[in-house]
Amino acid sequence: MKNILIKLKAGKSLISLFALLFSTVFLSNVSAQESPLEEDFFKIMKVPSPEGTILEVGGLTTLPNGDLAISTRRGDVYIVENPTSMNPYFRKFASGLHEILGLEYKDGALYCAQRGELTKLVDTNKDGYADVYETVSAWPISGHYHEYSYGPKIAPDGSFFVSGNVAFGNEEWWRGESRVPWRGWIFKIHQDGQLEPWATGMRSPCGLSMIDGELFYTDNQGDWFGSGGIWQVEKGDFVGHPAGLAWSGSPNSPVTLSEEEFFAKIDNRQVKNENGRYIKPENITDEKDFKTLYDVKKEFDQVKLPAVWLPHGILGISNSEIVKIPEYTFGPFQGQLLVGDQGQSKIMRVHLEKINGEYQGAAWDFRSGFQSGVLRMSWAEDGSLFVGETNRGWGSAGEANEGLQRLIWNDQVPFEMLKINAKPDGFEIEFTQPVDKATAEDIASYSVYSYTYKYHPVYGSPPVKNKTHKVKGVLVSDDGMKARIIVDSLQQYHVHAVSLTGVRDKNNSYSLVHPTAYYTLNNIPNGEKLDITKVSTKDSSIPVEVEKKPTKSTTSTKKTAPTKKVVAVASAAPTYDEVKGILTKNTCLACHNTDKKQIGPAFKDVAKRKYTPEQIVELIYNPKPENWPGYATEMPPMPQVPKAEALKIAKWINSLD
Repeated sequence: MKNILIKLKAGKSLISLFALLFSTVFLSNVSAQESPLEEDFFKIMKVPSPEGTILEVGGLTTLPNGDLAISTRRGDVYIVENPTSMNPYFRKFASGLHEILGLEYKDGALYCAQRGELTKLVDTNKDGYADVYETVSAWPISGHYHEYSYGPKIAPDGSFFVSGNVAFGNEEWWRGESRVPWRGWIFKIHQDGQLEPWATGMRSPCGLSMIDGELFYTDNQGDWFGSGGIWQVEKGDFVGHPAGLAWSGSPNSPVTLSEEEFFAKIDNRQVKNENGRYIKPENITDEKDFKTLYDVKKEFDQVKLPAVWLPHGILGISNSEIVKIPEYTFGPFQGQLLVGDQGQSKIMRVHLEKINGEYQGAAWDFRSGFQSGVLRMSWAEDGSLFVGETNRGWGSAGEANEGLQRLIWNDQVPFEMLKINAKPDGFEIEFTQPVDKATAEDIASYSVYSYTYKYHPVYGSPPVKNKTHKVKGVLVSDDGMKARIIVDSLQQYHVHAVSLTGVRDKNNSYSLVHPTAYYTLNNIPNGEKLDITKVSTKDSSIPVEVEKKPTKSTTSTKKTAPTKKVVAVASAAPTYDEVKGILTKNTCLACHNTDKKQIGPAFKDVAKRKYTPEQIVELIYNPKPENWPGYATEMPPMPQVPKAEALKIAKWINSLD
């Protein structure tokens, strides 16, 4: 019986006995072969640094000669010679600057964004140290600790883009504010230092990037942002956070939407209690009349939807730098995007396409396990990826507070979904290696569900408008490199989670390293739909009727023994393998670790509190941050977690004590 239930590494799920009994081909293909993991293809190596050097990396850029320039949150700039060697040489190039969260090289000089200015650093006497600190342009700051400035990024015309973080309130500490001009904005700084406001609606615009001459940025979950995502930003865009609208009336503002117009149609939920104090807005469970960002776009044309949602807790919790994979680098993934995440200390992969003039696409996990929060990335001359890390004040999954590491590909191609393209009736999935057709032509190997997020002043959003889609058929290409699936009732503007847990590769029966992609479907393309009569509709999850042979009648008068009464026995607590899937799906692992403090307390520490399972379920739905002082980030209410799953999680947590 041990071989009947086979443990699959992808998703750590168990194929049911029922399905295996009626799928002998599938059974033979998934025999005891263990599938590789992401770390089997991409190795993380530490870049040695001098003792006492604290690399809370805020900016990285590779210089034309192959040296690496690093800026830190502590205000230092280093030049690292031979950065890919076993003995790199660190030279402090500049110091005394104010929390540098970006660095670029142009025409022999380094440019960095301090809290309130774009600064040019020049070594005029060629002694290896900056002797000129020149203010290129300055912008206002109120002095609030959260007014980070990110950048710069160099535009095709040689100008610079910089972004400004919002501050947060006094009494309304949960509400992002733009206390001085251009907080919550991306602005362009021309070569003569002139500052030009470009777009607003940003909350925490950490991940500015120029991709093929176009400006992109990442933001993360917070007030007005249901989840993190990637936006392609054009002049005059409003991407969602209303704080920056305070300056839309300025003479040089390209955004014409005013605060008055916006809040006339969108509820700001500024409510006071009987004592005249503002009440923090919370998610309304079972709310029927809520808005989404695409609903708001119908009201205001300047709203820009994200090209890709990065589902919170699954694909990061505080998304950072975006980099494009260069040609001949990281194998089949060249030309795609990598996105860092500070909170989960990992990197995701994104493939974009343009439908009806708008970007959209799919995102996957790529590589986790970095020592601290991933904030900045830069490509080395040898094709490896420098990864700059920090977690001070923000928290991250990695145990270290800072770091500089490299991600190195071993030239072996993992079995992955290479890309997903939207089709009029579903999706076409391309692979890095040929698939086993017996599994790929079985629609039981696929599942699709969709959802989106609320647009409201609450911190984050549960997934809403959830829908499970029937996969009606699949067409696998002759070479086994593509599978096109017919999906019933696609939902425009929704994230579609596309899982291929049953698909195996042709040569080894390996499962996909990352079996689930998250495709943001802003537009459903026109075109020819597949003929259902010409695709495979085989479904091994449907039982095969087996005709029973009639039993022979008997004239025996022998009495049968009385049936024994079966007494139900309380089920044992679930194992980690049994709950990992629901912990991941419900984003618990974004903030919690089994053994150690992360963004939230360790599950083992929760178990020590001796809560009953029912109490833990109630705390999932209505957390009490006052029970856990010393944690910078409050746990949001999680009413979307199904009660059965919450109870299963609770029983597993209590088993850890």
